[in-house]
Amino acid sequence: MKRTIGLTLALTMTLMAGVAHAADKVTLQLKWVAQAQFAGYFVAKDKGFYEEAGLDVEIKPGGPDIAPEQVIAGGGADVIVDWMGGALAAREKGVGLVNIAQPYKKAGMELVCPADGPIKTEADFKGHTLGVWFYGNEYPFFAWMNKLGLSTEGGADGVTVLKQSFDVQPLIQKQADCISVMTYNEYWQLIDAGYKPEDLIVFNYSEMGNDLLEDGLYAMEDKLKDPAFAETMVKFVKASMKGWEYAIANPDEAAGIVMDNGGQDENHQKRMMGEVAKLIGEPDAKLIPEAYERTAKALLDQKIITKQPEGAWTSEITDKM
Repeated sequence: MKRTIGLTLALTMTLMAGVAHAADKVTLQLKWVAQAQFAGYFVAKDKGFYEEAGLDVEIKPGGPDIAPEQVIAGGGADVIVDWMGGALAAREKGVGLVNIAQPYKKAGMELVCPADGPIKTEADFKGHTLGVWFYGNEYPFFAWMNKLGLSTEGGADGVTVLKQSFDVQPLIQKQADCISVMTYNEYWQLIDAGYKPEDLIVFNYSEMGNDLLEDGLYAMEDKLKDPAFAETMVKFVKASMKGWEYAIANPDEAAGIVMDNGGQDENHQKRMMGEVAKLIGEPDAKLIPEAYERTAKALLDQKIITKQPEGAWTSEITDKM
């Protein structure tokens, strides 16, 4: 009888211990498809960094018809990767997004034009067609045009905006005089298509001081009020940045892990990983307040948002790492 009781108690304690140490489930929604742009998260999962932190993380890829803001608002994710412009616009519309970490210190957005084309400087934009992606990616472009005092409604004194496909075909097919690219992605698609660096005029948003924050991590304000959820986010961000640190130090392995998770073209992923590392810099995930202020001001100036955001970012998560 004593032996039976002892076995029962031991089994009960084992089960209780299992429950006590059950991993916290976290769903991460990416802004785009699986690629080295998000390598740190895939690496953190593959290398067991999330598991070591007591987390069970599901990584959901994005795509052209997936808006991370809508996914998290509908309860389909706990945390999302998003650009600050889209996040602030969604916040003003009632989606309580809060930036909890900012892995990317610099923006990767550029506008490129053929060197043998009509545009050499910003002064040449008038009367021409410029391509830009939408779905929240257009805000940096419109902020830049607003800064230059250029109408985006066309005409001789403005620019015509082409809603660009998520590739470089509009430039190759001469549908636009210049198109938008990312330093780590579409720029290299142009190189692979036969362009040489000297064949392109490049307007880099970061170098021009027109960059708005990209690829931050966002959670819902109401959920962050729960201390248990906030602590889970601390563990998630810390493990994610461990993944980024590993990916930056081991770019080829990181590219292979991305490929295992649905990435395309391993050589492209390796090259992308190198370019992404330049944008992340020191992998501490700390938001630079001046960059946030620049982003918010640009959106206010364009009237994309109508009032100064309050509580749109917090350092409480990264301060505890």
